[in-house]
Amino acid sequence: MKISLALGPRQGLSRQTAWGCLTTNAALPGFGSLLAGRISGYPQAALAFGGLFLTLGFGAHFVLWALANWSRLYGPDADPFDSLLDIWLHSRWALLGIALFGLGWLWAMATSMAIVSSARRTGRSTAPPRLNGTRAE
Repeated sequence: MKISLALGPRQGLSRQTAWGCLTTNAALPGFGSLLAGRISGYPQAALAFGGLFLTLGFGAHFVLWALANWSRLYGPDADPFDSLLDIWLHSRWALLGIALFGLGWLWAMATSMAIVSSARRTGRSTAPPRLNGTRAE
């Protein structure tokens, strides 16, 4: 089985496929855009997964640091401003990762809305035709 990241030809999508791309982008930002043939899916996925890895790596480091310094940060003689500065200095990279993931996700959602909108305009649908309320006898 050969797996390729190359985009296929861009073609009109049915509404059902467009909604599938939207839900894929909601779960894995960028991959729904790639399914729809949009090249913008590559940077969307890179932003989302880069942000995810930054958040996981630096977030774990922050949690371990916070547990090790809990009594110093929240003790009775702790200075709240010094504690806030220390927390900021140790959590800023994890917060940057959250922001990058959010940026990639929002970009993917905007692309998804454009994909769904263009599918509505083309009018291709896989739904069966309506019978207009007539009964078959």
